[in-house]
Amino acid sequence: MAPKMVQPGADYLPAVKNKFMRTIIAPTDFSPVSINAVNYAADMACMLRANLTLFHVYPIPQPVSEVPITEYSIEQMESDAKRKINALKEDLLDRTGERIIIHNELRAGDVLSNLTGYCAEVMPYAVVMGAESLGGLERFILGGKTTGAVERLESPLFIVPATAKFKRIAKIGLACDLKKVIETVRAREIRELVNEFEAELHVLNIRDNFQDTVSAEAAGESDWLKAMLGELHPKYHFINDPDMEHGIVEFAKKKKLDLLIVIPKKHKLFSKLFHPSHSLRLVLHTQVPVISLHE
Repeated sequence: MAPKMVQPGADYLPAVKNKFMRTIIAPTDFSPVSINAVNYAADMACMLRANLTLFHVYPIPQPVSEVPITEYSIEQMESDAKRKINALKEDLLDRTGERIIIHNELRAGDVLSNLTGYCAEVMPYAVVMGAESLGGLERFILGGKTTGAVERLESPLFIVPATAKFKRIAKIGLACDLKKVIETVRAREIRELVNEFEAELHVLNIRDNFQDTVSAEAAGESDWLKAMLGELHPKYHFINDPDMEHGIVEFAKKKKLDLLIVIPKKHKLFSKLFHPSHSLRLVLHTQVPVISLHE
């Protein structure tokens, strides 16, 4: 009897128990980076026993001259999109050994508005997307300083580096500025994430003042955070680095983090690092997937 072939990417991953079926949404434009993120999402769905939705939005052609847009041209775009997303679904079913349910969601128009609207309908476990370059990704995710997906999506947003592959998540980092943690840190989601993957949690605070002691304000916020996350028994790290982004990148490499949690903040008084655009740069510099849990 011939030995059973092991499917790439998913069969070696242990399944995580869950109480109900959830959905992971993977937006794709069929580029190599986006396909890599889709594979990451599919492997995660296998581990979590979740459903996977492939989400693609094709643009509605805009007339650039007196020549009107024909119904045929729109139908052709829709037909091409259907062909590509169906082929991708078949590839993923083969990749995962049909261990997950995969749904195709095809829409026309603006990507961001369609994605946020669909997420509001489905309330997914997470949205998983790829990161190729800061410029393109930042334009897509931020969409302007106040209207981007990081601020509009209620669901956790996984941003996957171009070459990252899904594997067991054993070490999770939480970058925290220790400012108003009660109002901004989504402790319940962090607890669920860490417990689900049975991972270690490392809380990192970067200071640029090179003081040997933590300020009274930071110490008080740290106490609140310890109370909120105490059951996870996290390890706390206080590091001096004038460049906060650099400090987190080096820490992620040194500790070999599998996932980094960031909490983008809207208020201008907070550290620049916790602006969404800086969160995206962390993905590109560390090659570690980042999950954004907005305040």
